[in-house]
Amino acid sequence: MLDTTPLTAAVDQFADRLRAAPQSRLQRGAAAEALALARELSAWAQKLDAPDAPVREMPDAGMFAAADQVTVAGRDLAVSLREAGEVAQAVELVEVAMKRAGI
Repeated sequence: MLDTTPLTAAVDQFADRLRAAPQSRLQRGAAAEALALARELSAWAQKLDAPDAPVREMPDAGMFAAADQVTVAGRDLAVSLREAGEVAQAVELVEVAMKRAGI
């Protein structure tokens, strides 16, 4: 069984920082960055689970839902991944998004 703990830990850390961030930080781009990451992780998971099906875009549920969207998308992807290299790639995506979000 593939160990996806590094991915779920990175996703949880990003989500926790988003939840603790002030509204002004979320408005300055952290929430938008989180939504972009959630959409990317969600699309990746969908392509792994159903390669022939069209990808459904995660909706924008508002800046206060961004942390939950990152969590859901990250955990969905963790269940779908098949190789350790994919886990490392996903962790890197989360880390880069966290830096761009400035949190």
